[in-house]
Amino acid sequence: MSNLAEQFNNPQMGQPQFQGGALAQASASREMEEVKGQIFMAKQFPRNVFQAEQRVLDTCKRPALAQTAMYSYPKGGTKVTGPSIRLAEAIAQNWGNLSYGIQELEQRNGESVAKAFCWDLETNVRQEKVFTVKHAIGTKKGLKQLTDPRDIYEKVANDGARRLRSCILGVIPGDIVDKAVSQCTETLAGNSKGPLKDRIASMLKGFKDHYHVTQEMVETKFGYNADSFSEYDYVELLNIANSLKDGMSKVEDWFPKDDAKNQSSGLGEDFKAQAEPKTEVKQDATNDIPIEQPELSLE
Repeated sequence: MSNLAEQFNNPQMGQPQFQGGALAQASASREMEEVKGQIFMAKQFPRNVFQAEQRVLDTCKRPALAQTAMYSYPKGGTKVTGPSIRLAEAIAQNWGNLSYGIQELEQRNGESVAKAFCWDLETNVRQEKVFTVKHAIGTKKGLKQLTDPRDIYEKVANDGARRLRSCILGVIPGDIVDKAVSQCTETLAGNSKGPLKDRIASMLKGFKDHYHVTQEMVETKFGYNADSFSEYDYVELLNIANSLKDGMSKVEDWFPKDDAKNQSSGLGEDFKAQAEPKTEVKQDATNDIPIEQPELSLE
């Protein structure tokens, strides 16, 4: 439970502890009134569980949400999958009477202390995670220190998204989350627009443009050429893309670049064979010397 909640439940511990002057007292009082107002409204208009569940399922029928609903990443030789932060936020919005978010508590010595939380205002169930974010990002040349306030904000928001997802899923009933995941899977399978080949080609182009992952690297991971990919492979590529986008994993976790150098794409070889002129090899009957004759085109 947060400090605000503790002060609300125990009013006697609130007022004497304010030592920041009149401005601090006014700010704390305003926050307390906001919390009291949220709790009052939640009690006056409690959620209808069945209607809330139906709203969640209806939201999961949107193809745009279904495409970003799951993430996956490798761990210990296995694949871990789960609801993404986008799906968690969509469930929270439709479940109702929840207060959730990420707060930066303080900045000190090149790091930020932040808090992710989710609070069910009806049942008083609360999940909260306090974490530290270093003002640095990993690069090929080592750690790069962040000094721009916008870069620091984005780093805190990205690191906090995973904690926020965990907090929301810890408050929402598990069966609601499972039904939402199942509905997103059905939506993704039944609302795929365009031929599978075109969707896979678009996905491969996105990996190359955004993450410098070539088609050969993708084929190395799956163990077969892209022209053999199925609908399930396409869904897995979507999950990997969501994992990379949300910062749940790194490119190296999925596509070792050293392996890609030793394997070429079958599709690439086919394209190269079509682009180059074909030659016909004939055998000389007298001295058995092969003679290459270009195939003429009658255009």
